[in-house]
Amino acid sequence: MEYLTGVKPKETKEISELLEQTEAGTKVKVNGAVHTIRDMGTVAFVILRKREGLLQCVYEEGSADFELKDIKEAATVEVEGILEENEKAPNGIEIRMESVKILSEPEDEMMPLAISKWKLNTSLEAKLNYRSISLRNIRERAKFRIQEGLTRAFRDFLYSQEFTEIHTPKIGAKGAEGGANIFKLEYFHRPAVLAQSPQFYKQMMVGVFDRVFETAPVFRAEKHNTKRHLNEYTSLDFEMGYIDGFEDIMAMETGFLQYAMELLKKDYARELKVLGVELPDVSQIPAVKFADIKEIVAEKYNHKMRNPFDLEPEEEVLIGRYAKEEWGSDFVFVTHYPSKKRPFYAMDDPEDLRYTLSFDLLFRGLEITTGGQRIHDYKMLTDKIAARGMTEEGMEQYLATFKHGMPPHGGLGIGLERLTMQLLGEDNVRETTLFPRDLSRLEP
Repeated sequence: MEYLTGVKPKETKEISELLEQTEAGTKVKVNGAVHTIRDMGTVAFVILRKREGLLQCVYEEGSADFELKDIKEAATVEVEGILEENEKAPNGIEIRMESVKILSEPEDEMMPLAISKWKLNTSLEAKLNYRSISLRNIRERAKFRIQEGLTRAFRDFLYSQEFTEIHTPKIGAKGAEGGANIFKLEYFHRPAVLAQSPQFYKQMMVGVFDRVFETAPVFRAEKHNTKRHLNEYTSLDFEMGYIDGFEDIMAMETGFLQYAMELLKKDYARELKVLGVELPDVSQIPAVKFADIKEIVAEKYNHKMRNPFDLEPEEEVLIGRYAKEEWGSDFVFVTHYPSKKRPFYAMDDPEDLRYTLSFDLLFRGLEITTGGQRIHDYKMLTDKIAARGMTEEGMEQYLATFKHGMPPHGGLGIGLERLTMQLLGEDNVRETTLFPRDLSRLEP
């Protein structure tokens, strides 16, 4: 019988461990996937792809106990050799190969995409069709390391602010937002829907934990086929109680963005460099009222307003441009959206009931966040439902929460893929979605 006592130490080294080696000339063992082979004749460069990046190995006839033809691109291998410094090599180090152990070999030697190229010069459609292969490209892979950093920052920052992480169901009886943009399914001979948002559940949990957050998928059955829309995306949601006003929510998001940029700068410098990303300044973010900024950009950029109750994509772009030109900010909060375009649970502005105590956050001309203060009074909530001609059917348990007392509260949802797209300067949200789900794509 054998006992397991924890994580087993490994003989093989990672790039960061190799960089910590005190002396060149040390014998080391590493593993990885053969990213590319550059055969120069008597010398060849075998580039391994590891989780931290690329590692250069040097093959010389007579110095290694194997032949170069024994190694194929895309094979996974274990290499033993001598660690040396080389400022021209990735990370400034390389390994003189002495022996190799083949762990696995590809069935097909022809790669469908040239992943070893610095930039994948292929269509987005091809990238998505061969997603698990295209992501082996160093630049493509780096996008999702940055996305990991944003998610990690969201979690870490909210933990530091005493939030509790929750996990809410994605199959429900009724959509939080209402309307027709809901995926319907049969649930053991009963009608059910895929969750558009964790909204009801996170509000209910404010009555339990005061401050809650979740990172999870949400589903929107919108028949949009644009560069900014997905039918399944990851939402970074939080809800917090005992607020003095919806400004507390905006301040918390600003704090998250500040924390995120510092974390990326510290722990994801390699990926930022690979992608050539310059992080935005989030030391302060301007906030401007919806009605005011619509008029400002209409006049400044000679734009004709078509929809008085919402922002058109073109207006978002112009507002982003104005924020950069006038305030030097890539971000701008647009506040006090019309009540007509906000869900029933949005708190109306007591000074002007046509508007709500809500906001969107625009990042370089694209909405990445929607949030605001919620109605916490039971009668006010049921009155608004009635005024909108809605039914309370399917919301009984949600409404019962408010019958038994709820603090003033509010929250938001951030679209993770959109935030990543804007940060990296991509022009299609599918570039920053691992496996997109849209009108035409259910695979891979």
